[in-house]
Amino acid sequence: MAATKTRTPRLTDEQLVEMLGLIRDADSVELKLTIPETSQRSAVRSLQLDPLDAQIRQVFFFDTPDLALNRAGVVARARRVQGKASDSVIKLRPVVPDELPDTLRTSPEFTVEVDAMPGGYVCSGSMKGKLPPTAVLEATSGKVRLRKLFSKPQRAFFEAHAPEGIQLDDLSVLGPIFVLKLAFTPEGFGRRMVAELWLYPDGSRILELSTKCQPSEAFQVAAEARAFLAARGVDASGEQQTKTKTALTFFSAELAAKGPK
Repeated sequence: MAATKTRTPRLTDEQLVEMLGLIRDADSVELKLTIPETSQRSAVRSLQLDPLDAQIRQVFFFDTPDLALNRAGVVARARRVQGKASDSVIKLRPVVPDELPDTLRTSPEFTVEVDAMPGGYVCSGSMKGKLPPTAVLEATSGKVRLRKLFSKPQRAFFEAHAPEGIQLDDLSVLGPIFVLKLAFTPEGFGRRMVAELWLYPDGSRILELSTKCQPSEAFQVAAEARAFLAARGVDASGEQQTKTKTALTFFSAELAAKGPK
């Protein structure tokens, strides 16, 4: 199955105004670019990325077989990280920062971030949590309930936004996705960038380049990043792909093919 792709037009003036408002009230901005599969090898060479420096990750999503959470804008995810603690997140998107309650905005576990990519953007609110190294495997193998992956604030956030009647323990395990993550500071750019290679079970892959910045510097950093990548010959003209949507679509189809238990 080919990776899910989305073609988005150039932002309209109204969209630019909306994005500016979202960025102003966000905690951070992440600028993202996915590289077409046909250009991934040349991009790796041009940026001098060494795969042996990459960190190994396993990413699990949780949703109903028909992706009811995804349709409601809710993402439930857990992640195993090589050499580090595991983590989990309940994410809601889109959100409007100034419409969120103060109790959320002041929580140290909650962040608001704008993800911006060529032709598109989304503002999300994420309630994050840390986990012991073995927690994700225990939950995804059925040894403990899925809700054990999420803290009380995360569960409350989930219950406030998930469709009525859907509980964490009722969700299906969608995954894992094997991920290689490499953080680097390329010569000539001077800012930390991250390359993530998501490897899907059907053999398809997504290579994403990203860099984070403060809301006040988003447009300056975007221009600098675009100029840097163009100078390195990195193809920024391809259709943008979404890692999460691709994963959810793949595993939902896999569950459907297996049929009811």
